[in-house]
Amino acid sequence: MDKAMVEFATMDRQLNHYVKAVQSTINHVKEERPEKIPDLKLLVEKKFLALQSKNSDADFQNNEKFVQFKQQLKELKEQCGLQADREADGTEGVDEDIIVTQSQTNFTCPITKEEMKKPVKNKVCGHTYEEDAIVRMIESRQKRKKKAYCPQIGCSHTDIRKSDLIQDEALRRAIENHNKKRHRHSE
Repeated sequence: MDKAMVEFATMDRQLNHYVKAVQSTINHVKEERPEKIPDLKLLVEKKFLALQSKNSDADFQNNEKFVQFKQQLKELKEQCGLQADREADGTEGVDEDIIVTQSQTNFTCPITKEEMKKPVKNKVCGHTYEEDAIVRMIESRQKRKKKAYCPQIGCSHTDIRKSDLIQDEALRRAIENHNKKRHRHSE
């Protein structure tokens, strides 16, 4: 996740530099008012490269979005009862994707109202269901020549097909991890 956030921060910085280069070039041309308009693309590229040459990876430590991301991740780890820095005690780092998923996901199937064991995700609307329950619902509706709709309250997707469903391995791992943690606390 850190790698993805660094890539995002890099793209954000490049975009900001490009916008600054364009604005600077426009202001320069307005002030100078040359008789012959120069190659604007070339001027923008020069300004952009000048801004890019001043870049340093240390800038990311000050990037507002990057700092906010790190803070949210730290808070999520604390909410899940995990050490903020597992590497310090020699153990493998925490799977941050699972932590984020656990903090934001409901593990209950909207059809069965029970905790999912084999979750599948709808590629169209993004909602998740217990695999057996949604497949039975789709087949039942098809037998009556009707379209299956997403059972998630408020969803407007009205034509679910089996081909729209994919295994949600991240959610399955999050549920398993959640159950292990719950089991440890009950002992």
